[in-house]
Amino acid sequence: MAVARTHCVAIVGVGGHTVEVEADIGNGLAGMHLIGLPDTALSEARDRVRSALVNSRFPWPDTRITVSLFPATLPKRGSQFDLAVAVAILGAAGVVPVDRVAEHYFLGELGLDGRLRPVRGLLPAVLAAAEAGCPTVVVPAANAAEASLVPDITIVPMNDLRSLVDWLQKDDPISDMPVVIRQPGESSDGDTTADLCEVVGQPIGRRALEVCAAGGHNLWMLGPPGTGKTMLAERMPTLLPPLERDHALEVTAIHSVAGVLPPDCPLLTRAPFISPHHTATVASVVGGGTGMIRPGAVSLAHRGILFLDEAPEFPRSVLDSLRQPLESGFVTVSRASGTVTFPARFTLILAANPCPCTQASEQGEACRCTPTVRRRYLGRLSGPLLDRIDVKITVARSSRSELLADRSFVESSKTVAERVLLARRRSARRLASTPWRTNAEIPSSALHSDFRPPDEAMKPLTACLDNGSLSARGLDRVVRVAWSMSDLSGKRCPGPEETAGALALWLGMDL
Repeated sequence: MAVARTHCVAIVGVGGHTVEVEADIGNGLAGMHLIGLPDTALSEARDRVRSALVNSRFPWPDTRITVSLFPATLPKRGSQFDLAVAVAILGAAGVVPVDRVAEHYFLGELGLDGRLRPVRGLLPAVLAAAEAGCPTVVVPAANAAEASLVPDITIVPMNDLRSLVDWLQKDDPISDMPVVIRQPGESSDGDTTADLCEVVGQPIGRRALEVCAAGGHNLWMLGPPGTGKTMLAERMPTLLPPLERDHALEVTAIHSVAGVLPPDCPLLTRAPFISPHHTATVASVVGGGTGMIRPGAVSLAHRGILFLDEAPEFPRSVLDSLRQPLESGFVTVSRASGTVTFPARFTLILAANPCPCTQASEQGEACRCTPTVRRRYLGRLSGPLLDRIDVKITVARSSRSELLADRSFVESSKTVAERVLLARRRSARRLASTPWRTNAEIPSSALHSDFRPPDEAMKPLTACLDNGSLSARGLDRVVRVAWSMSDLSGKRCPGPEETAGALALWLGMDL
């Protein structure tokens, strides 16, 4: 009997922390004692590990077993420690070589029959193991595709505990598993389900969507039901370019921790689209929960789109909770158990009806809402929140003749996405020596120094600033949109036409 050591990873937020698992088999009252700040799920590992070892035909030491998780001050949550605990006990019992199990990291939940079950948050766990210099990580076979996204590390997929012990005893090489990556929103043959050309009769809406996609700007759409607000929002991801490698890993890690990563899509290379229901709570939108703090909708929409349909129906507390992540690009959740920071750099799209009854005046039946009711309904969207929206448009109902005439002007998502990609490449070249990627990320200090438009182009904006119709924050957002419009038109810098167009979009006027 001896002390065996192996390693696992504890997930805190969307980051991983290395945990050393020690197992000691010694004299004393028979039983297994788990120490090192385990939560309820980890404390239940005693019964899962014992049943898995017995049902895999391995002897269970009938003596005192002490399992320590170091560092003891770090809270450990989840069932991904099962495999590491079981391997450490087998090493202490002499079933597997002690020096061999100390080399690797072991991640996975054990079934009572010894099968390895997949766990959430595996990608950030493997990333943490790679940063710690680990050469090999053993994972459940169902998580192999996700784990294989991390470069320069050997992934050993296993189906059950018996196969793992055989490999540890015989040192058999493990061949690489072929991985098939499929994108969400696509079928097996790659056909997408949504296209911008389906939105007919809303040229202003399509133009606003293109500008927002080019610069990563927030959008507010106001209009009666049936005018295409939701259709426009749902087609926003089809205009965005694929995520860069580092961004794709960020997004995939967040979805893995939240447990919503599709099993047939280990790497998310398309911008996520998150649309919570208007009954969502602050914790579900911002993040939180009891025990393990999990990312909310704002973090799941990281590097993608957060769409709030029927925005005035959301609780005021939920809407106001978006103000801080819109400015900083991250959200910090504080609980008694600790503080966790999640990335939350997303594009916000709000859609709202003009009044609670949703009865448009052109339908033949007059709106039943009084002006006071209308103001109170739209007043749920606070001024500070709307001040963080770059583009505001009114989506009106189109007549039959307008629908027929607009059919000759609609463009497919592929055509518009090509222009958006060119615009983003222009902005990327301009921002190459900075930490920012899109125009919406440029801070105010740089916006009025290195990226200030010519004085001739700034005249419409300074006039609005002087008469009070434009705030200082609004001025910054108009300038950012003007840069995006100039990138779409292929100009080196915004001119009076771009700044006037950006001002019209910010004020909610027709282009």
